[in-house]
Amino acid sequence: MLADYTAASGLAIARMVTSGQVSAVEVARMALGALRAVDGRINAFQRVDADQVVEHARAVDQRVSAGEVLPLAGVPIGVKVGERRAGKALVAAGCVVLGSTSVPGPGPAWRTWGRTDRGLTKNPWHADRSPGGSSAGSAAAVAAGIVPITTGADGAGSIRIPAAWCGTTGVKVTSDTLVAPGFLTRSAADTKVCLEVLLGRDLEPTAPTAAWSDTLGFADTDPEQAAIARAAVRLPLIDVPVDLLDPERAWFDHRAGRPVDIAENRRRLAVVFDQADLVLTPTTPNPPHGHDGPGARMSTALTWLFNLTGHPAASVPAGFDADGCPVGLQVVARRNREQDLLAALPFGGSHNPGTTGRDSA
Repeated sequence: MLADYTAASGLAIARMVTSGQVSAVEVARMALGALRAVDGRINAFQRVDADQVVEHARAVDQRVSAGEVLPLAGVPIGVKVGERRAGKALVAAGCVVLGSTSVPGPGPAWRTWGRTDRGLTKNPWHADRSPGGSSAGSAAAVAAGIVPITTGADGAGSIRIPAAWCGTTGVKVTSDTLVAPGFLTRSAADTKVCLEVLLGRDLEPTAPTAAWSDTLGFADTDPEQAAIARAAVRLPLIDVPVDLLDPERAWFDHRAGRPVDIAENRRRLAVVFDQADLVLTPTTPNPPHGHDGPGARMSTALTWLFNLTGHPAASVPAGFDADGCPVGLQVVARRNREQDLLAALPFGGSHNPGTTGRDSA
């Protein structure tokens, strides 16, 4: 049997289902139990149909019995509303959809939290803080141990920011469009297998070099965020200046359908990537804000350029600030070099605030 579902990686669950130590139906019922125990506090899920979940899990057990090789057999996942590519790939790999995760509801721009019919989605580490967005429920569900993997979509940092603020790993893949698919996990092994499933190819480990920047040349990064993220770096750093132009106007122009010129930033990034395999920064310039909103701060300052350029990027857990909030380290690779992101993952994981976190009571 699976001794502690909420602490298990997706890969561990899949191996147990494949070997017959536990059935996908049994795992699905564990996930539904975790949902009942935790989600009333954080509102990570918008919709869950328990009967449908069990039926889906039963179909996975039948696929396993028939000899089908499923790398993520029986793994419960949450799927971000509107996200299709990653969800379809993970279901084909044997995952069982527990339900749809929350996204921001109607309201003013830059509401970076999720909303359900039961209220706002809360950060599992600090209930009075935003989980980030727009993949708010996806990050909260993984951090709280409801599911080991969720899908997301990232148009300005919408996977990476909630991953950073909820203490999980979040990855967006290379994309030629502003919004890139991706996923959130709490296990390095799960990150690797999800990338392989989504990209349709095996990823060989690499030993990349990296360039570090607190600000990318323009962001108003808080010193504490920078120091915590920098201290978490375990990769060889080389002295390459990363001096880019603020992409704020270009990002808004792109969203509005106006012409966008990011040629200079592409040129400067090419110079950096000629010398280093990765660019490392804090994921956000600021800690999680409260549920009243971000104010004038742009939490996207360090992330949204890489939506315009299409580079693959991840946020991995770097530690905690003095207030007990998670901090993320952003890792950016050359286009179509997602395997280089994996080198930053050995320290990508945190314990489960659903049972041990500051706001779990």
